[in-house]
Amino acid sequence: YTKGMSVRDIQLHLDDLYGYELSTETISNITDRILEKATEWQNRPLEPIYPIIFMDAAVLKIKVDRVIKNTACYIMLGINLEGKKDILGIWIAEDNETSKYWLSILNEIKNRGIEDVLIFSIDGLNGFNEAIKAVYPKAEIQRCIVHQIRSSLRYVSWKDRKAVAKDLKTIYTAS
Repeated sequence: YTKGMSVRDIQLHLDDLYGYELSTETISNITDRILEKATEWQNRPLEPIYPIIFMDAAVLKIKVDRVIKNTACYIMLGINLEGKKDILGIWIAEDNETSKYWLSILNEIKNRGIEDVLIFSIDGLNGFNEAIKAVYPKAEIQRCIVHQIRSSLRYVSWKDRKAVAKDLKTIYTAS
């Protein structure tokens, strides 16, 4: 709805995807109630310091007007000073993951109050490190262990992957 679809478009989309019919009035009532809360959550002030922030995107295939398009869902999870997890935001872009879009998100969270981050855990996306350093120059950048393992296993034959993954586990769980 916030991307410009009318309630009629949403009604047709629900019917097309799920075979479920809702009246335009019901859809309008739902969006009116949710939009205010969603906007409030998306713009809430954030804490000034996060020891670690995890950043990743999932590329989803979404059907729009009977055409399947790649849509990146950017997700940022922070661990606050009390050790509690906090989803800092979820952003949707109509393309694949890019460091340029991450840069805009980093500027947004800085404007929402995050002054300092000790460690960013990210994947190996080209330009990602530079985007982070442009906004948080003192932050440490660590490649996510899941992405490191996945990257390492690319060099291992299929028949040996399970054994190598088991051996890697003893390394990344070592104190």
